[in-house]
Amino acid sequence: MKAIVCERYGPPDVLKLKEVEKPIPKDDEVLVKVYAASLNAADLENLRGVLWARIGGSRKPMYKIPGSDAAGRVEAAGRNVTQFQPGDEVFGDLSYPYGFGAFAEYVSVPENALALKPASMTFEEAATYPQAAVLALQNLRAVGTSSPSLVLSDKGQIQPGQKVLINGAGGGVGTFAVQIAKYFGAEVTGVDSTSKLDMLRSIGADQVIDYTQEDFTKTEQRYDLILDVVAYRSIFAYKRALSPKGIFVYVGGSTAAIFQALLLGPLISMAGTKKMGAVMGSPNKRKDLAFLEELFEAGKVVPVIDRRYPLSEVPEALRYLEEGHARGKVVITVEQNSK
Repeated sequence: MKAIVCERYGPPDVLKLKEVEKPIPKDDEVLVKVYAASLNAADLENLRGVLWARIGGSRKPMYKIPGSDAAGRVEAAGRNVTQFQPGDEVFGDLSYPYGFGAFAEYVSVPENALALKPASMTFEEAATYPQAAVLALQNLRAVGTSSPSLVLSDKGQIQPGQKVLINGAGGGVGTFAVQIAKYFGAEVTGVDSTSKLDMLRSIGADQVIDYTQEDFTKTEQRYDLILDVVAYRSIFAYKRALSPKGIFVYVGGSTAAIFQALLLGPLISMAGTKKMGAVMGSPNKRKDLAFLEELFEAGKVVPVIDRRYPLSEVPEALRYLEEGHARGKVVITVEQNSK
């Protein structure tokens, strides 16, 4: 089978399209014929070998075939598999600990990494959901706890009328977050570059801010929830932009920002009424995927797909994503007739 192979850390150019052995599913695994995959910022982090990507593979990548979000059809199932059978259409987040491998014609993964694909979604649409939409949903439910810990809980729910700001709103997680926050009745402000502002308005953002022209942490406006997908500011700048009982949630960004969120966030949370930290994501949570399916079928939350690339052009697709110009999701089509 054809697959994108990564044998060393580096820029997208280190990725090569190669012929590799088609995987054989273990007793608890499902062999999936991949029809579509999608890119996430984490794909670039893993490729570049950032600190958390090197755990267990410090000198070279632990997983040779990258790619986490996949949608396809079950071709074979191990003898202990109970949830799926050949012919089922499935999708899922194949990131750690499931082994990655979405950038290939076939992938073999544990059955708990997958869910049945909604019949109303194309494979391309389904491939955009597993990581980005679930992260958006779980982070928007972030609530403070009476005893702040390293991470915030995702058991709450944003309330109608709350002022929610999403920084990096024009990307994969951000475009889902804007729509989900609007569904919950929040007043949403989306922050991104000039070229993405019209798109943000079209998916429901009440206000937009061009980060090249204005720093939202230096205005007089205060927010009940700040969800930052591309954090790089000091955590104290975010604290200034919060309402008295506001919550700041780190989703992605610089290494310095994540360490501040994880180390200083709990201390700030304990010292006052503002809560700051990160949410420990729960991939492939069936309840969350089912809820997102309901929103999709109701037309409330639909994926924004910017570009599609064939499997052979994954390096080019990642370069495009790394430039920061992508509006929503970038999809990899493994077969052209994938509907």
